[in-house]
Amino acid sequence: MADRVTVIGWDGSPPTEGALSALGAATLVAGTRHHLALPQVPPHAERIVLGSIEIVARRIAQHRGSAVVLADGDPGFFGVVRALRAPEHGLEVEVVPAVSSVAQAFARTGMPWDDACVVVAHSRTLRRAVNVCRAYPKVAVLTAPGAGPAELALMLEGVHRTFVICEALGTEQEQVTVLTSDKVADHTWRDPNVVLVIGGTSSAAPVVAGRGGWIAGRDPGFPGRVRGWALPGEEYGSDAGAADSPAPLRALQLARLGPRTGDLMWDIGSGNGAAAVEAARFGAAVIAVDRDADACGRTAASARRFGVQLQVVHGNAPEVLENLPEPDIVRIGGGGAEVVAACAARRPERIVVSAGNRDEAEAVGQALEEGGFAVVRALLQDVELDSEWSESERTVVFTLCGYRR
Repeated sequence: MADRVTVIGWDGSPPTEGALSALGAATLVAGTRHHLALPQVPPHAERIVLGSIEIVARRIAQHRGSAVVLADGDPGFFGVVRALRAPEHGLEVEVVPAVSSVAQAFARTGMPWDDACVVVAHSRTLRRAVNVCRAYPKVAVLTAPGAGPAELALMLEGVHRTFVICEALGTEQEQVTVLTSDKVADHTWRDPNVVLVIGGTSSAAPVVAGRGGWIAGRDPGFPGRVRGWALPGEEYGSDAGAADSPAPLRALQLARLGPRTGDLMWDIGSGNGAAAVEAARFGAAVIAVDRDADACGRTAASARRFGVQLQVVHGNAPEVLENLPEPDIVRIGGGGAEVVAACAARRPERIVVSAGNRDEAEAVGQALEEGGFAVVRALLQDVELDSEWSESERTVVFTLCGYRR
């Protein structure tokens, strides 16, 4: 094992005394090609181009001497420190931090970033990173080859955002470009880079000048500091729209779906937008679909009122679903077995659907099973009582949840 392993963050500023001391004593230095070309790297040290961190870690574990790993930005923030400290390598690591590339990117724009989400986009996480950009108004994306600005913009088609693309931060080649998302895919960008994706409003939680939050990322009380969910339907519009999604049914559906940050939910037959808004409050990206233009308007109004980001699509299912991005979860508020079958074909993790009678419930249950889903069935009865404890309204509905096998 190496006698000493020091990870040094490099942000373009002059190295600290600690960094210079570690480099001066190094007998092995790992880093990218531009790191290894730095004049502070000892000419006698063994040099390893940093590709696979696992390979570098195993080589360091076999080395006798002092090893240094150079990394851009803060190596403890989505960096190499986690991989090097994996128990199987048995390495004791010292860290000399630097300003993270995310902090530098926001500094270039003059924006605070304690309220930003930070995600990593690569081949396995690109779709989830895009879903966060759909759901949150301020996101920093650490990109990778094949998961850069162009790919982010193409997958955000139909959602307006402003992109701040930061290339080669802290170097002589540094460049910061601001474009709307529809223009980003027309350019070629260098890797790696940081992309700030900005857009939307949080009208329910206005920013007070001179005051910050109390927790990094999104405040758990956001948006609007509304406590609880499955709110009464009247919270989402007129009494006429309240029947679109009874609160007990909505509570069960959302519990079955489990919407969370990184998910994309389709809400088909969004009605007054209650389920779509509440899924967005859990952090999921939501596409709300309805054939009724007035319902689309109610959903958009509910989203503005609660300060969440939604994409509203006006059209008839299942035809309108063909060009939508792949969902993780689906709520179907109407459309019958044909819509259920179309959604099942897209292979989401879960689908919930309600039915007003036994025949309809059997048809949609069969469509779920034929689509490869295990089905949980329930009959939900909700009885509302008035101030005299007398029954004022009764709702009886079948609800089915399909779990992908």
